[in-house]
Amino acid sequence: MCCFLLFVLTACSNEGQANVGKASFEHDGNTIRIGILLSTTGSTAVVERSMLNAAYLAFDEINKAGGIDGKRIEYIQEDYCSDPTIAAAKIQDLIVNENVVATVGCCTSASRKATLPVLKKYNSLLVYPTFTEGEETDPNVIYTGAMPNQQAVEYIPWLMKKCGKKVFLIGNDYVFPVICNKQAKRIIEMNNGTVLGEKYVSIGYSDFTDILETIKKVRPDFIYCDLVGDSVISFYKEYKRLGLDPEKCPIAAIATDEMSVQGMGADCAEGHYASMNYFSTLDTPASQEFVKKYEEHSQDGSVITSSAEATYDSCYLLAKAIEKVQNPYDTNSLIKAFSGLEFDAPQGKIKVDETNHCTWLYSRFAIAHNGKFQIVYQSKNAIKPEPWPTILYPDGSHN
Repeated sequence: MCCFLLFVLTACSNEGQANVGKASFEHDGNTIRIGILLSTTGSTAVVERSMLNAAYLAFDEINKAGGIDGKRIEYIQEDYCSDPTIAAAKIQDLIVNENVVATVGCCTSASRKATLPVLKKYNSLLVYPTFTEGEETDPNVIYTGAMPNQQAVEYIPWLMKKCGKKVFLIGNDYVFPVICNKQAKRIIEMNNGTVLGEKYVSIGYSDFTDILETIKKVRPDFIYCDLVGDSVISFYKEYKRLGLDPEKCPIAAIATDEMSVQGMGADCAEGHYASMNYFSTLDTPASQEFVKKYEEHSQDGSVITSSAEATYDSCYLLAKAIEKVQNPYDTNSLIKAFSGLEFDAPQGKIKVDETNHCTWLYSRFAIAHNGKFQIVYQSKNAIKPEPWPTILYPDGSHN
């Protein structure tokens, strides 16, 4: 079957609706409409670009292989301009005006949370591929990115053993970094460490000179960083310009990925750490094949990230779930179909947990060298997701 593409570009306004290349809702039953909610503009577009490419790759592969039970996928992309308020408006447009069965996307927790009231109102499904702070399981969301226990709970003690126990925290001022750093402080305390400082900046913030001068004065053993988007690039560039030494005080990030490294340059990333479920340098046949397919399909100079890999996985998991139901517009049945679903992903075999809407994933730590992430630790198996990590909430006090 030839590949079918419906790609809609939209303007950034709450009222703006897709009006290029729209297909009629008078379907003949041979297509399934799926939304892609990812930014091509704004401060997080630098990261979302590869996620969007990965979604296109997955859906095009599925269509080329015959679609879903012989039905072609029509995918409709909305640009929410890295703005949570616009994300809410755009997902409503996808649900109400584009008549999608489900949506894959959102890059930040702020954008995801902004869509929740809309998803509840229309009982629609979002498959969210980005790592998250946890402390949430919404009935209308399937989470295919890392939970804290798959990214941070082992990472921080590992860093403290390797680098030292004095830590400085920095992130953007929204839910993901704030909650992640709340969790980080508890982990640091449990491991007899000390937090020397904690700073938050607006999304897109770029002037880090004063903060880095403060960091130089207090002399932490490492900087725990959950900055996102353009702020990541600015922070690392300023770190390099001011002459800080990663051998003495590396940046240890949970959101800095290959696209960020491409944006800042290899010299700025050199010697710093990252924690992700997947790195494109993973030396397995499945990973190598994924990288090859991505590069051949995209051809835009972008590079694969962990969130891009999770987006690819999300599309395939959604297709598998749709195959299991009689009517994909029956959202309750569609969500139930995700329970226990497995996929041989580029990172390894993953599974949607039967007891929550989260996904069993691998944990990997890496150090940047010559513009690439060299993996220095990886879990032997996929790790059960804990939206509220047991190590932090042993008595179930979140309920």
